[in-house]
Amino acid sequence: MGRNLARLVVAGAVVAGGSAVAAGAASASVPSDRWDDIAQCESGGNWSTNTGNGYSGGLQFSPSTWRAHGGKGSASGASREEQIAVAERVLASQGWGAWPSCSKKVGAGGGPSKKSSAASSSGGSSSKSSTRSSSKSEPRKAEKKAAPRKAAPAAAPQSGPVYAVRQGDTLSEISTSHGTSVGSIASLNGIADPDVIVVGQQLRLR
Repeated sequence: MGRNLARLVVAGAVVAGGSAVAAGAASASVPSDRWDDIAQCESGGNWSTNTGNGYSGGLQFSPSTWRAHGGKGSASGASREEQIAVAERVLASQGWGAWPSCSKKVGAGGGPSKKSSAASSSGGSSSKSSTRSSSKSEPRKAEKKAAPRKAAPAAAPQSGPVYAVRQGDTLSEISTSHGTSVGSIASLNGIADPDVIVVGQQLRLR
C-alpha cells in the first residue's frame, strides 16, 4: 500500500524511561474518529500493518518519529489508542503537515469557517452594492454652458456674420437669437459636440 506521508523527526526530542516527548508538545484534542479517517487513508484502516517500507501502524509512523514521541516497541505492535496518543504528540510538534496528503483529503487541515466565508461573501456583496451606488452619475443637463478655457478659440471664416461666444452661452441660445439652427452653426464651424463651445470662440452664423 502506497505511503502518503513524508515524516519529519523532531530535533531535540528527549528520551527518558523508554518514552519520549517532543519539546513543547501538547495534546491537540483531535476526535478519535478523525484519526480513524487518517488511518483509513494512510493504511486502509489497518492499525497493525507493517509493509516493510519503513513506516508502520495505522498512521504510518517512521521508527524514529514513533520513538521520539513516546512510542514503545513498534507502531504496528501498539494498540489503536497508543498510536493515537503518539499521533497527538506528533500533531502538537509538527502540525497536520506530518500527514500532508491524507489530512487534506479528510479535511483535517482546517480552512475558512462557514461564518467567515459568509461574512466575506456578505462583504463582497456590500462592496459591489456600494460601488454601484457611488458610480451613479448626475442626470445630464440638456446643454452645457460655455466655460472659459486657456486655449485660444478657433478663428471663424472671414465671410458672413460672426458671433463671439460669451460666458454662459449655449449653442441653442445663440442659434435662436440669430434665427438659425444648432445643426447649421455646428456644421459651419466644424463643431463635433454641440454641447461644447468655448468662451471667445468665433462662430460663423451663416
